[in-house]
Amino acid sequence: MVRIEDALRLAAESDLDLVEVAPQAKPPVCKLMDFGKYKYEAAVKAREARKNQTNTVLKEIRFRLKIDTHDYETKRGHALRFLAAGDKVKAMIQFRGREQQRPEMGIRLLQKFAEDVSEVGVVESSPRIDGRNMVMVIGPVKNKAEAKAEARRASQRAESKAANEAAKNGGAPERVDTSADKAPMTQSLADLLPDGLRLGSSAAEADKARAEKEKAEKEQAEQAAKAAADKAAAETRRAEEAAKAAAAKPAQAAKPATRTAPAPAKPAEAPKPMAVPKPTAVKPAAPKPAARPKPAAAPKPAGKAPAPGAGQKKPGAAE
Repeated sequence: MVRIEDALRLAAESDLDLVEVAPQAKPPVCKLMDFGKYKYEAAVKAREARKNQTNTVLKEIRFRLKIDTHDYETKRGHALRFLAAGDKVKAMIQFRGREQQRPEMGIRLLQKFAEDVSEVGVVESSPRIDGRNMVMVIGPVKNKAEAKAEARRASQRAESKAANEAAKNGGAPERVDTSADKAPMTQSLADLLPDGLRLGSSAAEADKARAEKEKAEKEQAEQAAKAAADKAAAETRRAEEAAKAAAAKPAQAAKPATRTAPAPAKPAEAPKPMAVPKPTAVKPAAPKPAARPKPAAAPKPAGKAPAPGAGQKKPGAAE
């Protein structure tokens, strides 16, 4: 046991902190440590604990009583993956209509399912009727933490194996130099062939080029021979024509020159009389008919006419 003053002095001399680790003890227990480092290590441990913490999840898989073989295999694969990851699986069979009268068929199907996944899971709850459904719970053989740890170890083994293979092959792979000029791109399939086949293809190409060159030389020789023959034929033709022309000239000189009489002059033609113009007949213009006079309007009567006998006096009347 050390007094508090001595403990504080020792902590200051060693550049550490005096930390009380057991306050409930009698007397309390203190420890000289680096408190910042202690808090960091505690946080790391808590983070690792949370990482390894397992939260088991209940996965549900549903069947029908008349499920097909392919669908059953698919459901079984899902269940194997869930159980391997450390989760529980709830297998459920749905009954419809008269299928509820045959529960033994559902029990047989669930038992078959449990046997198929027995490598990674065990039955925790036997098949039981829940309304129109039949339910069975299967738990994983390994919990989630063990499954994670095993997966981590498997990944580490794969990485170490890859590193060992790289070391056997001569260390790390060489870096690719991208600064050099890249090879020109081509669409020829000969660049993708192996070396042996590529040599054969190049030889074939060389033979083909040689044959084409020989063919071109042969055609040129034939054209030159044809041109020479045409030229010789033209020269022969010109010589023959010159010989014919030379033979025709003395024959023309030997013929006497004959005087030709002048042709009699033709009498001049008399001038033709001019045509007399024909008189043109002038047709008299037809007189236009005079316009009809409009009838005069009848005068309107000024008043009513007197009745007959109104102005005459009756006989015997006094004047």
